[in-house]
Amino acid sequence: MANIIVRQIPNSITCCNLICGCIATTFAFEGKQQWALAFIILGAVFDFFDGMTARLLNVSSPIGKELDSLADDVTFGVAPATMVFTLLFQLPYPAAAECLRGVLPYFAFIIAAFSALRLAKFNLDTRQTTSFIGLPTPANALFCGSLIVGGGSRLTHFEYALPVIIALILLSCWMLVAEIPLFALKFKQWGWKGNEVKYIFLLTCIPILAIMRLSGIAVIIVWYVILSLWRPNSGK
Repeated sequence: MANIIVRQIPNSITCCNLICGCIATTFAFEGKQQWALAFIILGAVFDFFDGMTARLLNVSSPIGKELDSLADDVTFGVAPATMVFTLLFQLPYPAAAECLRGVLPYFAFIIAAFSALRLAKFNLDTRQTTSFIGLPTPANALFCGSLIVGGGSRLTHFEYALPVIIALILLSCWMLVAEIPLFALKFKQWGWKGNEVKYIFLLTCIPILAIMRLSGIAVIIVWYVILSLWRPNSGK
């Protein structure tokens, strides 16, 4: 009996991630973007600990892997897509494009589709055990959510916000599936040598968050990509 309970602990944590994604999506539809981002962040915490728990308890399973991908697509695909969907209704539209206001926001949901594709590729790609190929879905979700929460009021008054957001949607979807190596925060050993980029990244995150707060999360994701491109093999 105890063994059965232990085996379900990681899956229970994954389900908490899934529930967070559902709640975040609901808040996003209601226009409560800060709460939506808060539950995406909480979902990311659960996502971090479910895999770690499975490894510590030595109870990894195929069903856990599939459940994790399903939860991730809801929390890091559907929820941020819904945040962008809500934002697109609020942005200023050029007079010539005003007729698209009732249709164009649905374009945001390609983020959910590309997130699902990214997760499916990740499950089959044996190259991504110690690093990533393409932008991880949590990073993409945190970037979208932070950008909307941190710059929401400015975006709704920026004349060219609509083409900028559309371009960012396309860019983020491409980044999810692009053949771009990005480092993972996984440590084989804790020494400086071989982990330089990871430690530089972690140390610089602290002042960025302290100064910029929630908006700093988007900056951190951009910084993460820049560091990875600077040292493309740093995560291996």
